[in-house]
Amino acid sequence: MFGCQQVLIHADEDTQAIIESICSESNKVFNCAVYYARQIYFKAHRYVTKAELDEEIKSNKHFQAMHSQAAQQTCHSVFESFKSFKALNKLFQQGKLTEKSKPPKYRKGGLNVVTYPKQALRLIDGNIRIPLGSKVKTWFGIDSFTIPMPSNLNFKDIRELRILPRNQCFYAEFVYKLTVVETSLNPDNALGVDPGMDNWLTGVSTVGTSLIIDGKHVKSLNRWYNKKVSTIKEGKPQGFWSKKLAHLTEKRNRQMRDAVNKAARLVINHCVKNQIGTIVFGWNQGQKQESNLGAKTNQKWVQVPTARLKARIQQLCQQHEIQFIETEESYTSKASFVDGDHLPKYGEKPSDWKPSGKRVKRGLYRTALNWYINADANGSANILRKVSGMLGIVLSGLSRVSLTAPQRIFLWSAKKTRRDAVSTRPKVSA
Repeated sequence: MFGCQQVLIHADEDTQAIIESICSESNKVFNCAVYYARQIYFKAHRYVTKAELDEEIKSNKHFQAMHSQAAQQTCHSVFESFKSFKALNKLFQQGKLTEKSKPPKYRKGGLNVVTYPKQALRLIDGNIRIPLGSKVKTWFGIDSFTIPMPSNLNFKDIRELRILPRNQCFYAEFVYKLTVVETSLNPDNALGVDPGMDNWLTGVSTVGTSLIIDGKHVKSLNRWYNKKVSTIKEGKPQGFWSKKLAHLTEKRNRQMRDAVNKAARLVINHCVKNQIGTIVFGWNQGQKQESNLGAKTNQKWVQVPTARLKARIQQLCQQHEIQFIETEESYTSKASFVDGDHLPKYGEKPSDWKPSGKRVKRGLYRTALNWYINADANGSANILRKVSGMLGIVLSGLSRVSLTAPQRIFLWSAKKTRRDAVSTRPKVSA
């Protein structure tokens, strides 16, 4: 199990030029490898092997302009892409995929990631020495450059170093081995998680706890970004790009990464605090690609990085020995948990199926017993019910309070929480 940490590289002009040069050469090596692999596929009607790709590209001038191990890693990334393409083609032929995949294409950007294995790196006086290769030393008299070693990492734990070009910035990504956090959580206690937009994540547990991670701030940041981009691009030709746009995009991406990390940590901390050893995450594959909520709503929904958040929670679950279960969430919002409505799978809904309750307005669900509960909490509880029989989860610990008044947590403000209580009194009819 491995983790990664990204650090923005603050370098002088000479080092910046060196980094830009090796990323440019990596991009050229990648495209040369893709060209050769595509020719093998289209003309010889087979898939390229790792050995013949290395043998063919090692004499390339762009390959020789890089450190040999870094250039080889770039070639291997092309091989892995075609290996994945081969696996997807096999699934398509077996009828497990609806659309036929296409072979990997060339990179249009001028810069590509450069990967150095641990073997090529050296730690000298708190700085990591990154080699450039013999050809560069012959041409320019430079054999290496250095970047600072992060103070919170141990050099012995590093497995590889990646240099990532992104929006006119360069990041050093350190890949290191994660240590498992020993916990004694109860796997019979489960947390159902329902992703959304205004309520980014809503969780309800079998131990009577519940939480909502607010997503309005994330949505607001995306809206601000779209407005700025629209203003700058007004009257400009299609494909227009500038330093200001790159700066805005990078700022927004950093905010989204921070939001993902904070939200995932809040979920894990909630589980550790309440002895919850299982997370059930509701997720429908392709839900963003197939969304049809209108142009404005689609833009808000698609830009929220919920898939990355799910992946981050799954990674932290492995580190903390928490069981992570992903399940489809069809009809969990419509069905009433309190009334025990049947939960059909997507595409298997009976023609006479009808929920007992009803969502009366945004955030409020009315059950057949005329109880008013939080609509997203109702969905989270139904997500647990989807897998309760298979996993043996006991739902009797789900309380009415957790469904009615979940605790709302605001990102970027750890102390700012509130209870989203709803009125439980039935309406008085005339």
